[in-house]
Amino acid sequence: MSISVNTMRAIDHWVGVPLCAVATPFIALVDAIKNVFSRGSETPRKLLFIELSEMGSAILVDPAMRNAQARGAEIFFLIFKSNRASLTLLNTVKPENIFTIDSSSLSGLIKDTLRFLMLARQHQIDTVIDLELFSRFTALLTGLCGARRRVGYHIFHGEGLWRGAMLTRRVHYNPHIHITKNFLSLIHAAFATKIEIPFSKIHIPDSEVRLEQAVINSVALDKVRQRIEILAKEAGILFTQGKERLILVNPNASDLLPQRRWAQHRFSELIIGIHQQYPLDLILITGSPVEFEYVEKVRIVANVKNAINFAGQVSFAELPPLYTLSDVMVTNDSGPGHFSAVTPLRTVVLFGPETPALYGSVGNSIAITANLACSPCVSAANHRKTPCHDNVCMQAITVSQVLEKVAIQLQGADQAKIHQSA
Repeated sequence: MSISVNTMRAIDHWVGVPLCAVATPFIALVDAIKNVFSRGSETPRKLLFIELSEMGSAILVDPAMRNAQARGAEIFFLIFKSNRASLTLLNTVKPENIFTIDSSSLSGLIKDTLRFLMLARQHQIDTVIDLELFSRFTALLTGLCGARRRVGYHIFHGEGLWRGAMLTRRVHYNPHIHITKNFLSLIHAAFATKIEIPFSKIHIPDSEVRLEQAVINSVALDKVRQRIEILAKEAGILFTQGKERLILVNPNASDLLPQRRWAQHRFSELIIGIHQQYPLDLILITGSPVEFEYVEKVRIVANVKNAINFAGQVSFAELPPLYTLSDVMVTNDSGPGHFSAVTPLRTVVLFGPETPALYGSVGNSIAITANLACSPCVSAANHRKTPCHDNVCMQAITVSQVLEKVAIQLQGADQAKIHQSA
């Protein structure tokens, strides 16, 4: 049986806090002993990033990872096994340098945690960057892995979410700048030659928040194209790639924060609206294999011939080819909004309990948010858990609003094709 998100949060609190309390003096003693024999400050050579639970963050941290590589560090990464695929979209980290923890069972979690602590020492990791926002579990992994230089977000004079003194370089988490810039501030702290309180006293220009584009081979592109054309033919739809446009609709969101979901019937209404305005274009309703039934309900209610249930039709590795072939995607605030940023795909992303100012896609994206007085209601300060059971912030987003942005993105996609063919 897999561990639910709420169970993991409970474990992180009720087990994590006492473990951090016990580990803090032990780690402080080890650090003091190491400092006696220290040869002075050294530049990070083997740098480990820890980001376990958010697949989208594995994309948003890529500019920070490439920054560290440009400074001469070899990059390692620790992530939940179920999220490992997110690191393959850009292949910034070598496969042999990716460590995983199986979170599907408590026994697997414990076994892989102990295994990681040994592997970190075997690989002589000298610097760790904890990307998580005040997770006690990752704080413990950071403190106990044997690295001399340990960088992460610290609460300083704030209250709550205490996680001990595992860090040697404490960074102020800034809730007013994009998370990609927050990640870059961790790199500055890791390579700084002097201690700052707090880190990082630097300006990060927008030019540094830039994602590399995925390298997509023609074979993968043709494979996905053929699959789309076969499904369209089976459904009796006349579709020629490059002639009719391809529009993606992604109606689901992860269980990590279900309040991010726009209602199923709204997505059905959106599909009807898209078909009415663009009757020749093909609509693929996307999702993972386990989301097939959810997607099918959206399709049945819409009852549009040119809309196909595409859930589970492509592997994670085939998402970049799918996005490259497509013109526009509408999605909840979830992984696909970030994964698509490594391709030219234009997106419309719907935000509610979180804010695009902090977590918006860094791709060619338009964000829609209702800007309610209570939004955003999740943050690092509340462990990304909200008491809300009535996501009015998502309900307030209308189908007409989304259709308006879809039209803008489709126009941009059409213009881009004209420039490419010129």
